[in-house]
Amino acid sequence: MSKSYFHTLFFLSVIMLSSCSTYKTIPYFQDLDKTKITQQEIKNNSPLKIQSGDILGIVVGSLNPDAWTDGNKNGETALGYKVDEAGNISLPLIGLVKVGNLTTAQARELIESRLTKYLKSPAVNLSVLNFKISVLGDVNRPNVYPIPSEQVTITEALSLAGDLQITGMRQNILLIREQDGVRKYIPVDLTSAGLFQSEYYYLRNNDIIYVTPDKNKAAAVDQSARNIGFVLSAISILTLIATQIL
Repeated sequence: MSKSYFHTLFFLSVIMLSSCSTYKTIPYFQDLDKTKITQQEIKNNSPLKIQSGDILGIVVGSLNPDAWTDGNKNGETALGYKVDEAGNISLPLIGLVKVGNLTTAQARELIESRLTKYLKSPAVNLSVLNFKISVLGDVNRPNVYPIPSEQVTITEALSLAGDLQITGMRQNILLIREQDGVRKYIPVDLTSAGLFQSEYYYLRNNDIIYVTPDKNKAAAVDQSARNIGFVLSAISILTLIATQIL
């Protein structure tokens, strides 16, 4: 019976060693000193810029609102104003307005300045209605997520998706971004605190995050699960034998 107990302890040791070998690749921001308060200046939080294909929600207020209502016969869909390939939108009263590559604040100011010829003290509220990001791969809730604000970080996006599975590769997240007719494939390392200063920490409209499963880690987790089942079976048999002997 002592030999059987030795076998049980051996398999438990295998499981523990397997867990230790995979753990070092799991924690985020490993090079960040978590034992003290660290301050870091934020330099990479650039405002969202309007791109072709964006749908803008535009609400105009003024001292003579009927002028805007009367002019709003064309150009506005149920979802807002779509930015065309040239970066323009078509608005009542003032016609084409080039808003591509402007921030929402800049676009709002431009529209207000153009409307002063037709409205008394115009006030414009402008937002991007179709801001969304996609999270795919080895996460708990892969999906397309609409973003109600103008700002979302890669860590927030992964939180929306329920975080990575234990088998997801932290060191090589793939960020796919389309901008100005160019598609970029950008590797992102979640184990490094340098991510916070990366220009890709803040996401843009239609960004895609893909988490690749780690084959070695998945195999280790699978092997650990099988070992646990074997050990539990062995313990049950040993308990039964001990009960019969006693």
